[in-house]
Amino acid sequence: MNLQQIASDIPDYQVFLTVDELSASSHQLADEFPALVTLKTVGQTRRGDPIEMLTIAGGPAQAFVFGAPHPNEPIGTMTIEYLSRRLCEDDALRQELGYTWHFIKAIDADGMRLNEGWFKGPFTVTNYARHFFRPAPFDQVEWTFPIQYKTLNFDRPLPETQALMRVIDEVKPQFMYSLHNAGFGGVYYYVTRECPPLYEPFHQFPAWFDLPLHLGEPEMSNAVTFAPAIYRMLTAQEGYDHLEKNGIPDPAAVIQSGASSADYAQRYGTFTLVVEMPYFDDPRVNDQTVTDVLRRDAILQKLQASDEFDAWIVGRLDAVRDHLRLKTPIRTAVEAFLSMGKQWREADRQWAQQSAETNRPATQAELFSNLLESRFYSMLVLGMFARMMDDEITGGNSHPAICAARDEARARLEEHGAALERDLKYRVLPIRSLVGVQVCAGLATAQYLRDEHR
Repeated sequence: MNLQQIASDIPDYQVFLTVDELSASSHQLADEFPALVTLKTVGQTRRGDPIEMLTIAGGPAQAFVFGAPHPNEPIGTMTIEYLSRRLCEDDALRQELGYTWHFIKAIDADGMRLNEGWFKGPFTVTNYARHFFRPAPFDQVEWTFPIQYKTLNFDRPLPETQALMRVIDEVKPQFMYSLHNAGFGGVYYYVTRECPPLYEPFHQFPAWFDLPLHLGEPEMSNAVTFAPAIYRMLTAQEGYDHLEKNGIPDPAAVIQSGASSADYAQRYGTFTLVVEMPYFDDPRVNDQTVTDVLRRDAILQKLQASDEFDAWIVGRLDAVRDHLRLKTPIRTAVEAFLSMGKQWREADRQWAQQSAETNRPATQAELFSNLLESRFYSMLVLGMFARMMDDEITGGNSHPAICAARDEARARLEEHGAALERDLKYRVLPIRSLVGVQVCAGLATAQYLRDEHR
């Protein structure tokens, strides 16, 4: 398998496809390759649209790949666009790998429609925040699998999650690829278990596409590192234990969600891969130069800044709460993230103050994660709050408090977006490069598991 040749063949995608465009493409592929491709409805979204699984016939091993496990993460949908067509057109590749491939292009299609405002550009940090949507934890398809652990007892899987459960139970995949992506930073990986032969290629693939590895702070302070930028898959159990260890009396009340697809598939011995990559990067995301700032101090500064940023939104939300009429997914998300964010930060503050691993000078990458990258992610909740006010006004609620909150939020978003863009040296990453890393990592993992099984 010549991965570099495959990588060079990826088209120069300029925009992300919408839910409807992805569906039309799947049906076109099925029409072109009727002997190989079947389309099957495996469930319905919450709004009643069909969830279609595209299957490409092949060998006895089973691979299950799904995109948009979070609806603000469309890179994987483009990965499936390329990979599904390549497998149909390249008989030698399909036969060499020996898998039957099952694809769901966008498992959270309803949520993805709420992100389509930025899919065609312009691709800037601020425009992304203007049109961003991410569901509340208990409304996330990826994190609403059933779990019972200590006081965490979650058994409310969404219709889309139930569809994934049925597919996993039916297919029993040897390889599962949940196509997530980050927003800002570099490339990093999650795997369900140690797999040393994959570490070197995982480190090489980003360089093929001029992308950096993410060598700053991990996205979760409790992440277990196997190799630089390669982590053990996050679990709800470990998140619970982290909160409990760091002073949260009832972690279940903070988590507000269930287990992941990787947790669920463990019953079949499934190996799950997640490859996280961003839309934007900066030269500092993997700079290992040691600074004169203590890592602990940088983390605490980030947590304090996030508290203050969210407090502004909470104040505006409290001022309009009695005048709100709509209970939209965006409102639910804003209220949930503001509530749980503060408690997660309290646990991380205690961890940072007490952990020996934070008592050293920060690298430039860690400093960047804490002082600049964190500002990007804070802006996203502000963007959703502004959209929440827009929804009220569009729906006929022109109460002066609502209009004032909308104007304030929009102005603050533009102000902070402009300031952040001035402070960053950011680059918009080519979609083909992002797709390329996911395609190469997925095919390399499929080959590794095939050889391991043999």
